[in-house]
Amino acid sequence: MIKENIERVRQRISAVCARINVCPHKISIVCVTKGRTLEQIAQVIGLGYKDIGENRVQEASEKHKQIFGAKWHMIGHLQSNKTKEAVRIFDLIHSVDSVGLAREINRQAIKINKTQDVILEVKTSEEKTKFGFVPVELQDAAIEICKLSNLSVKGLMTIAPLMENSQETRKYFSLVRKLRDRLNPRWLLSMGMSDDFEIAIEEGADIIRLGRVIFEG
Repeated sequence: MIKENIERVRQRISAVCARINVCPHKISIVCVTKGRTLEQIAQVIGLGYKDIGENRVQEASEKHKQIFGAKWHMIGHLQSNKTKEAVRIFDLIHSVDSVGLAREINRQAIKINKTQDVILEVKTSEEKTKFGFVPVELQDAAIEICKLSNLSVKGLMTIAPLMENSQETRKYFSLVRKLRDRLNPRWLLSMGMSDDFEIAIEEGADIIRLGRVIFEG
């Protein structure tokens, strides 16, 4: 089932990319594996999808011990007291949502002589469950974070609110693209999930984070 689901996703990505004249191979899929079994993760890796996204450090830590050949992405909210383990495990942390957290990640990265790749999370809606920099504070925060010795900022991330009409998410993705273009046009955009990834791609997403549409169809 997973193989067929991924094939359908790739077809949908190709169709979107054909409409906007973008190479579909430009789009990276992070397979969101929160709550998924080791067998399911091994299956997606075996199919060539080695970017694995986890929401919780503890769950990721257990899987990290048993899964090899993956590139690990932290895509959930990261608490400061979990940064030591997060820096040890993750290749890319998508959810840097404060300057304080960035400094703590940097401190832990220095300890193990690692340059930690990170993405800055942007809060584009008023939902209390969402984290990130509000757009008006992003530029000053990005300047401070880019000064940190052992961090490498790779882009911006956002989570659009769940809408009945997925087209309504477009304005949130468009906003983050404009912020990226203003700050650093070379940065990546991590945005789009199972319900809205096609719109995110239309608005410039480079990385999409897919769970249910891969593992459940």
